[in-house]
Amino acid sequence: MNPKAESMKNRFVSFSGIFAIFLVWIAASAIVANPMLLPTPWKTAEAFFEILTGSASLLAIGATVLRLTVAMGVATVLGLSSGIAAGLVPDVYRFLRPVVTVLRTVPVISIVVIVLIVFGFASTPYVITFLMVFPILFQAAADGIRRIDPELVDVFKLEDGTLLGGLRHCYLPLIAADIRTALLQAAGLGVKVLVMAEYLAQTPHSVGNALYLAKVELDFGAVFAWTALLVLMAGAIEVGVRLFASEKTPEINGIAKKRSITD
Repeated sequence: MNPKAESMKNRFVSFSGIFAIFLVWIAASAIVANPMLLPTPWKTAEAFFEILTGSASLLAIGATVLRLTVAMGVATVLGLSSGIAAGLVPDVYRFLRPVVTVLRTVPVISIVVIVLIVFGFASTPYVITFLMVFPILFQAAADGIRRIDPELVDVFKLEDGTLLGGLRHCYLPLIAADIRTALLQAAGLGVKVLVMAEYLAQTPHSVGNALYLAKVELDFGAVFAWTALLVLMAGAIEVGVRLFASEKTPEINGIAKKRSITD
């Protein structure tokens, strides 16, 4: 099967899965026959377009995206830089590994409660998102560096032993695939954790707070509409990350060739 036909087949299967979910939703809402428990797709679509046309809703969406961007940006810079340092220096890895392990194992709700008490309601969404995303990026960078073939590093050091040169032409290209995967995982998790933190903290001008108000008002059509919007947001962010971090791992400038010559 040629690549074009394979791509069309994959898209067809994906759309079939989405269509199946839609059919199950229609059948379930018809069986329940109670929009207070399970709104119909049409009621959800109506609420969805009301969200997209409301100024308050658009402000909430923009504010949530801004919070996600800030938290993800800080977590990416600190997570990757500390992960690379941990991969290069074993003592740094031993020092930071317990911290990362604690962040990955402690229940999210426990962290939310602690952060709410320590940092207050305004900062909680930022801090929670950072704490949940940071370990993913740190571990990806650290493990990627530690898995690099030492022979490749030795070959590079024969030509350029500087740290900046090593990062640019050796380490970063070799762990690019690990970083890309970590960013995809972190982006999806970041959306879920951020909205949950906004919901619990009742952050003004936020998607989480909009969900809370819809629940209090028993507007389950709006709850489903906001949920659908979050799914679309997560998908759009994933596409953006895929475009930003190219699927093809950058090639190391001349390292493979130098290695073959050395061998």
